[in-house]
Order: sequence, then C-alpha cells, then structure tokens
Amino acid sequence: MIILQAASVLLLLYQFLIFAHILLSWVPNVDRNSPLIRFVYDMTEPVLQPIRNALPSTGPIDFSPMIVLIIIWVLRMFLPGI
Repeated sequence: MIILQAASVLLLLYQFLIFAHILLSWVPNVDRNSPLIRFVYDMTEPVLQPIRNALPSTGPIDFSPMIVLIIIWVLRMFLPGI
C-alpha cells in the first residue's frame, strides 16, 4: 500500500515537472544552462521525446506534454492517495 502511495506522489511530482517544462517553453530567453532549468529538461525530455516522435507533425504546437499529463492522470486514478 505504501509503495502505491509513493508511486502516486512521484507521478504528482513528475506532473509538476511537466508543467514547469511547459511554462519554461513559453519564456523566450530562458537560460537553459541554469542548473534548475537543466534539471527540468533532463527529467522530462526522455519521456516527452519518444511521444513527440510518435505524433504527427503539428507545426509549432507540441502536444507531447498534454499526452504525458493525460497518461499520468489515468495512472493516478488507479492509485490510492489522490
């Protein structure tokens, strides 16, 4: 039971990282060499990139974060501690 609750919390934290990634993508002059920003991108890109590659090209709009957020939402529905 504790492991499932921990998984739910980790998914929630990852959801916050995805939101941070989205917000950072809206900032035009963000310093990607900053340790905090580098951490956000290093944690999210391994998940976002394969989804981005699987989706058809939609021009400047990237739907991969939305897909990941939906997957996290579905996974968290089946875990306790929400």
